[in-house]
Amino acid sequence: MPEFVTYATNTFPGVSYTLGSLDSLDADTGSIGGILSWYSLIHYEPQTIRIPLHEFRRALNPGGTLLVGFFEGQTVEEFAHAVTPAYRWPVDDLGTELNATGFDVVESHVRKTAGQRPVAAIVARRREAH
Repeated sequence: MPEFVTYATNTFPGVSYTLGSLDSLDADTGSIGGILSWYSLIHYEPQTIRIPLHEFRRALNPGGTLLVGFFEGQTVEEFAHAVTPAYRWPVDDLGTELNATGFDVVESHVRKTAGQRPVAAIVARRREAH
């Protein structure tokens, strides 16, 4: 969202920010050491989730780290979210998708707070060979 880039630029003027698509990162192959994907994959339908995951793998250097934050659930399921539907993922299911796209899951965390949607995070590393 352009507003996020504007806010980041104003708050941290010494850093370069760009607006782009997760489906096609503006980065050379193997040029990035880490990617933070904090709730940025929640609107991808289960049948298209591998598109950004493959792109993340392409852009990360071997051994590069990916941190994914998402809504956790017992099954992959759609739910109503602000503007467009979003998806909950079981940690193991998203881990399987990461593994299938060339990542090794390093660790995962789930947080369940009364009255709030359960959330999770997965740390994964790009494998050298896929």
